Amino acid sequence: MMTGARNGFLLLGGVTSLGAGALHLFAAGLHTEHAALARLMVVLAALQVAAGLLASVSTRKPVPLSVIGVNLVAVVVWGYTRFAGLPWPDGLDAAEAPQFLDSTCAALGLLAIAGAAVALLRPEAKLPTVSTATAAGLAGVLAVAAMLGGAGHVHSHDGGGDHTHAAGGEHSHDGTTWPRPFDPKAAIDVSGVPGVTADQEQRAAALIRNTLERLPAFADVSTVGALGFRSIGDAATGYEHYINMSYIRDDYFLDPAYPESLVYKVDGDSRTLVSAMYIAKGKKIDDPDLVNYGGSLMQWHVHDNLCWKQGAGGPVVAGVTDAQGNCPPQSVNPGSGNPMVHVWIAAHQCGPFAALEGHGAGQATGRRTDTCSHEHSGHN
Repeated sequence: MMTGARNGFLLLGGVTSLGAGALHLFAAGLHTEHAALARLMVVLAALQVAAGLLASVSTRKPVPLSVIGVNLVAVVVWGYTRFAGLPWPDGLDAAEAPQFLDSTCAALGLLAIAGAAVALLRPEAKLPTVSTATAAGLAGVLAVAAMLGGAGHVHSHDGGGDHTHAAGGEHSHDGTTWPRPFDPKAAIDVSGVPGVTADQEQRAAALIRNTLERLPAFADVSTVGALGFRSIGDAATGYEHYINMSYIRDDYFLDPAYPESLVYKVDGDSRTLVSAMYIAKGKKIDDPDLVNYGGSLMQWHVHDNLCWKQGAGGPVVAGVTDAQGNCPPQSVNPGSGNPMVHVWIAAHQCGPFAALEGHGAGQATGRRTDTCSHEHSGHN
């Protein structure tokens, strides 16, 4: 059992644990669309606050142990979610880049661990009153600054959502229209679309984020041939598709590390990577795995009017069928093929999942949510 004298290091550990708990409570409010994650944050925050309060009134040995234990859990979870990802709950299975709010919370947790550890190992240790008060005040200022910065916090979760919250929790749009213009430099926001569940919203947003982060690895068109990509010969349309047959045949699904097709914007001899075109092998366009993934946020489509002919490196697009369904000479129409969906990494007026317009838009079921012409319905 520890002595009854106040230990300045324990007080410091308690104050920083309180600060970390307050930040977790604040963060829980930014994640209300993900109920399980928000509840876990509230529980963790309550434990950090309770341990911090105990440190201010008791010097018994279990107190610093509790401060160390709860903050160690918080810091370890933070580390995994920023650099690896956790299998549970949904929304933490993909690494998320550290931001000021969560990094500050982790830093306060580390300070709490350090202060409590010193108090545990050296119960007689003292800190001057001024030093303790100054450190506690700085911790409080840091926590408040993180909260203020978090008012525009972007949180991203694989299987989870990417949202931008304005102060007061208001979104910057009416939340009812889709698609909305997409700007990869702005915060990702797919929220508020009627009929879209929280899980669908979260998965769609995470797919956008992961594609933005990983697809630029294929930006240099001169190198993708070595990876198995080849052009389908459609550069005349202004966009050139490169497909990878081995990626089409593999079991990866909506994985930006293994994109079945890459879309480059054509400017003379220059090619700029603008989109992935993910292809779902062996599925129909109305397969529940596709329809339910992002709901109406993501429009899967097929191409049943394309004509193909043999090129030097494999099949290339020869054109589209005419009004009678016939292909140009020496080309064939193999049918609709596998469903596909675009995910853009370049700005697009029709949203992050926009199809190419005209013949390039392909055919979809139901109301089109991947084109700017909302009057489209049924097959287009």
